[in-house]
Amino acid sequence: MSVQTEPVRLAKKAQTAEDAAVQDALKARGEIPVHIACIMDGNGRWAKAQGKRRVAGHREGVESVRDITEACAQLGVQHLTLYTFSTENWNRPAAEVIALMELLVRTLRREADRLNKNDIRLQTIGDLSRLPERGQREMAEAMELTGNNQRMTLYLALSYSGRWEIARAARRLAQKTLAAHLDPSDISEDMVAAELDTAGIPDPDLLIRTGGEHRVSNFLLWQIAYAELYFSDLFWPDFRRDALYSAIRDYQDRDRRFGRVRQPAE
Repeated sequence: MSVQTEPVRLAKKAQTAEDAAVQDALKARGEIPVHIACIMDGNGRWAKAQGKRRVAGHREGVESVRDITEACAQLGVQHLTLYTFSTENWNRPAAEVIALMELLVRTLRREADRLNKNDIRLQTIGDLSRLPERGQREMAEAMELTGNNQRMTLYLALSYSGRWEIARAARRLAQKTLAAHLDPSDISEDMVAAELDTAGIPDPDLLIRTGGEHRVSNFLLWQIAYAELYFSDLFWPDFRRDALYSAIRDYQDRDRRFGRVRQPAE
């Protein structure tokens, strides 16, 4: 695990020759994670520090989503999963939940074409049935529009929690055993993984959490068993591509053994 303290504010910037050179150096330096997952924490605290309402932090957080998504695609990351709205978030004040859902609808409407032009496919994990009808409709349209894109897949975890996902997988397997389609003694890790929302998706190589907290908050509990964890003190609205590069450099410096013992070179 690593904790990284970084400058309070990172300037917004589009892809420049200088940034492209930084990315080329990063790719030459070592392995780029195939799958990055992010816990986007700190929107509300960012807004409070700015003397603004919490929803202003969520709006600014969308700018970070755009920048991190584009930077990941440029680097060759194949999968990016963002913890957008947890099942626990439904317990927030009603006004904030409504504002978040409205922001989701507006963002999907505005960003779908951008994702499509950048050859980025949009997918979701979580219980979308709990989303407002407009949100479900906008999401379905955005996923259909980008469905054939291949450069990178962006997964939004919406109304999602790891325990909910694992419990649902257990229920599905139990139903199969009751129907006599499956012997309980035959249940394997691969069978459990096949019942998760992430079936067929490589597990995250790197999990990034912003906002200075050092916990995983019920996110991808099964999938991050061997992920490298990186914690940043930056609030999510301040986490832009320069901070992402720092996280990837830290990842590249890790010795990933997956429980094995590294054999000395002869």
